[in-house]
Amino acid sequence: MALSRFWLSIMLVSLLSLLFSMWSGHTYSLDPVINGKKDEQLIITEKYVCHLPKWMQDSLQKVESITISGTQKHDTIYTRNNSIVRISTGTLATDGLLQTCKNALTDIILPLIAYLAFFSGLLQLLIASGAAEKLAKFCAPFFIRIFPEVPADHPSIAYMTLNFAANFLGLDSAATPFGLKAMASLQELNPEKEKASNAQIMFMCLHAAGLTLIPTSIIGYRAAQNAANPADVMIPCILTSLVGTLAALLIVGFRQKISFKSGALLGILMAIIGGIAGLLFYLSRLELLEKSVFTSHLSTSLFLIILVVIIAYAFWNEKKFAEKDSDVFSSFVEGAREGLNTGVKIFPYVLGMLVAISLFRNSGVFEWIAAGLTKGLSYLGVSKDISNAMPIALLRPFSSGGSRGFLIDAMHTYGADSFTGRLASVFQCSAETTFYVIAVYFGSIQVRNTRYTLSTMLLVDAVCVFAAIGICAIFF
Repeated sequence: MALSRFWLSIMLVSLLSLLFSMWSGHTYSLDPVINGKKDEQLIITEKYVCHLPKWMQDSLQKVESITISGTQKHDTIYTRNNSIVRISTGTLATDGLLQTCKNALTDIILPLIAYLAFFSGLLQLLIASGAAEKLAKFCAPFFIRIFPEVPADHPSIAYMTLNFAANFLGLDSAATPFGLKAMASLQELNPEKEKASNAQIMFMCLHAAGLTLIPTSIIGYRAAQNAANPADVMIPCILTSLVGTLAALLIVGFRQKISFKSGALLGILMAIIGGIAGLLFYLSRLELLEKSVFTSHLSTSLFLIILVVIIAYAFWNEKKFAEKDSDVFSSFVEGAREGLNTGVKIFPYVLGMLVAISLFRNSGVFEWIAAGLTKGLSYLGVSKDISNAMPIALLRPFSSGGSRGFLIDAMHTYGADSFTGRLASVFQCSAETTFYVIAVYFGSIQVRNTRYTLSTMLLVDAVCVFAAIGICAIFF
């Protein structure tokens, strides 16, 4: 309910902003908002060549386009087409509505369906071979403390475990299928099918906190921007995501009146923290090249090990498949088909979210909010090194791609090894794309009332922002 109203507000504010901008003359045409592509030049006006200054007329007789650098952030480009000159400055923030609809299918849904089909097939092997049941029993001592409504032997425990593991290893393509399977399994226990259960809310908030061991993509972005040590943000990223995860656990646990007075729960949490501390200690002893090799290979190596174990275990227990008049390959195909159906089901939710974000970005509303936030922080005495990175933190809950663009721009403008560049990297790594996650996960099981999920996830995002600032201030 709250999410629906939020998106309606976003759409209305964006549309009103576009109409006002057009009426006031600040926008020359609304065509880019509908048909434009990201980073296209924005036309601000068109003039006849004869109405331009004489020196510019002479220049445009020799070349078709000239660029003038001014005091503004963007250059002004004059492009001649016969007797008419198009004047443009700045670029389109993101794809227009029609291009967004196309890209939602080709760049997001089709790859997502492929991942869903593959990993859903693997999950079906886990179920049919009995591995999911054994994994659930092994993890039950921890999960029954924070998911008291979930039976100790329920398969959702295994799916949640795999989702957290994939997130932990930075395997986003695997985390989503495992997470969707977990939500579907938890929905079986949900007495009110259109209303999020306590277990679903806890799972969503822990998933969105994004506890990460190897921030592979962030390291890659920093390497592309010629950072001296691309992996130097790794420890701050891990610590920030750990703070976010603990915050999500405590906030949701308080709302659901979960008791944390459990030796098993505290022991497992301390084991996780100890394992992370041990890894960080080991990494601190490595040379730069050794650290780079280790971080780039750990996630993929562990993923391949998990893949081999699942398939080998399935073939080892092939008799269980035969008892159900099936075989290993047929079970994989059955699971893959289910993943395909899930991908088709969530497409409208993803499309609606992306269209709203397209309007939000191209209307200029986000830029106004980001600029106002930056100025407000400056008036409060907050360092520009921090305020310059805040647009990434502000956009991250809406769009991973958009915040990534801001991240690359921040590193390019201020330097990958500047405090702003490093803080922006930690912002990008420290939390999930909140609105995308809610749309996909709850859309897949058609839950309309998400209760306090959105407010909690945004609160966890805010905790991650403050944690990132504090941790980066200590490290850098």
